[in-house]
Amino acid sequence: MSRHQSPLPRRRFVFVSHNAVWGGSEELWSAAAADLAGRGHAVVAVTFPSFHDAQPIKRLKAAGGRVHALYGWLPARGQSGPLRSLAGRLQPVLLRLRLATLPRPDLVIISQGSNFGAHPLAQMCAAAGLPYALITQKAQEAVCVPDAMLGSVRRAYAGARWSYFVSAHNLRLTEEQLGRSLRPRASVVRNPFLTSWDAPLTWPEESEVFRLACVGRLFPFDKGQDLLLRVLATVKWRARPLSVTLSGEGPYRQGLEAMARHLGLTRVRFAGFTADVDAVWDSHHGLVLPSRGEGLPLVLVEAMLRGRVPIVTDVAGNAEVVTDNETGFVAAAATEGAIDEALERAWARRAEWRMIGQTAAAAIRSLVPQDPAAVFAEDLLRHTDS
Repeated sequence: MSRHQSPLPRRRFVFVSHNAVWGGSEELWSAAAADLAGRGHAVVAVTFPSFHDAQPIKRLKAAGGRVHALYGWLPARGQSGPLRSLAGRLQPVLLRLRLATLPRPDLVIISQGSNFGAHPLAQMCAAAGLPYALITQKAQEAVCVPDAMLGSVRRAYAGARWSYFVSAHNLRLTEEQLGRSLRPRASVVRNPFLTSWDAPLTWPEESEVFRLACVGRLFPFDKGQDLLLRVLATVKWRARPLSVTLSGEGPYRQGLEAMARHLGLTRVRFAGFTADVDAVWDSHHGLVLPSRGEGLPLVLVEAMLRGRVPIVTDVAGNAEVVTDNETGFVAAAATEGAIDEALERAWARRAEWRMIGQTAAAAIRSLVPQDPAAVFAEDLLRHTDS
């Protein structure tokens, strides 16, 4: 029997994304859904209509999965602003109506970007007697659960068949914010990555300029690109042969570009979004992530797999996979001073970057599975039997 064939009984899964924007947080549930559909299970995904052109959704359909728009009436131009806000408030009702048209699922998997955003959906499942699991992609110290929501969020986690977090930090922080343990019915799961596990450890051409990539959504509140620009604007970094490419799109691109121009940063480039992850690492020697909040960034795993030097802040799961001064460089906090200090240490050892990257490549392969989505799919199947 092949990996994509499943013994009977055939299970029914419904995957629900609470997020309105496709990003790294969508990769895990969509890849696991495609894996389960490919094994012959009945899989339905319920998402924002804007997701339906994403390549992972197309792969899910090709594997036999079905996709429904939770807001079929919401026009493309209405997927931001007041209409989207209204849709968000109606989400539990609309999901209940959608589920009423489907065969009863063995498990509903709810994917949420923050650690408390989707609690109304969980409560809806509980009220309908539907078993559900939660995926949490991010938790932040600065974003706590409001008292008005605390009881509902606690009930959402308490009622879940299982709760998944992408880093041990996010699990521990959520327990602290809720004031109660979620274990033993909670665990850490790894996100899939968009580069080859077996790719050879090539190294970009070296010239007089060292090149770092800052990859991620242009959203300073989480990703901290503004901190990095201010550091690069200091006298010493202006004088050094270092270039930084900001790769990604987001609602703050124009503001960040204006900031870079205002600061006179001639070696900072905005490259926009690219689906070709390997192309980024073919031309850059390392990754710099000045993040204020994360789960465990896909781009960090991808950079390490490709043998690139990571320079990251000590938020969420970053320091769980990067050993400071051995497999990369960890800034003590998401502040300009700490980022500058970590960059300074990295710069002092720039002659060793290729060797450090090779060490990082070996380390990350011991920390994440080769096929995280398949591992996650197997765990979901286990919870349909409990």
